[in-house]
Amino acid sequence: MTTPTSSTLVRRDVATPLGPLTLVAADDGLRGAYFADHRRRPELEALEAPATHPALDRAERAFAAYFAGEAADVPVDAVAPGTPFQREVWEALRDIPAGRTWTYTQVAARIGRPTATRAVAAAIGRNPLTVAVPCHRVVGADGALTGYAGGIERKRWLLAHERG
Repeated sequence: MTTPTSSTLVRRDVATPLGPLTLVAADDGLRGAYFADHRRRPELEALEAPATHPALDRAERAFAAYFAGEAADVPVDAVAPGTPFQREVWEALRDIPAGRTWTYTQVAARIGRPTATRAVAAAIGRNPLTVAVPCHRVVGADGALTGYAGGIERKRWLLAHERG
C-alpha cells in the first residue's frame, strides 16, 4: 500500500452477497470499501459516481471475482489513507492467508511490536478497505470473532466463504 496523493475521489456502489458495498477511488487506486452500515463510514453520497473509472472498474472486477469464489483475495491497487503505523498494520493483514485467522497479538508480533496489541486493534478498526485488506481474518486471543466494522455476521460469512 502506498500513501495517497491528492486527487478527486469518486464512488461506485456494487452488489455483494452481503449487501451493497461502496467503493471509493482516486486515479491512483482504491481508497475505501464500505458496507452501508459500516462503522466509521465517511459521508460518501456527495462523491461523483462516474460510469467508468479505471480504479473503480478494476476494484469492481476484483470484488466480483472474490465473491464468486474465483479468487481467494481481492487484488486491488490499494492506497490507504492512514498514519504510517496504520498502513504498516494494514499491510500485515494482507499476509494472512485466505480462510485463516490470526490474533491481534500475532499481527502485533508480525510488525515487530509485540506489546502493541491495543494499538494494532485500534488500527485494524480504522481499516478503510474492508475485505480488500482482510481485517475480518483477525480474531480475539481465544479465537472468538470480535470487532468487525461490517458486523460479526459478515465476518463469519467472509471466513466461511474463504474456507469453501
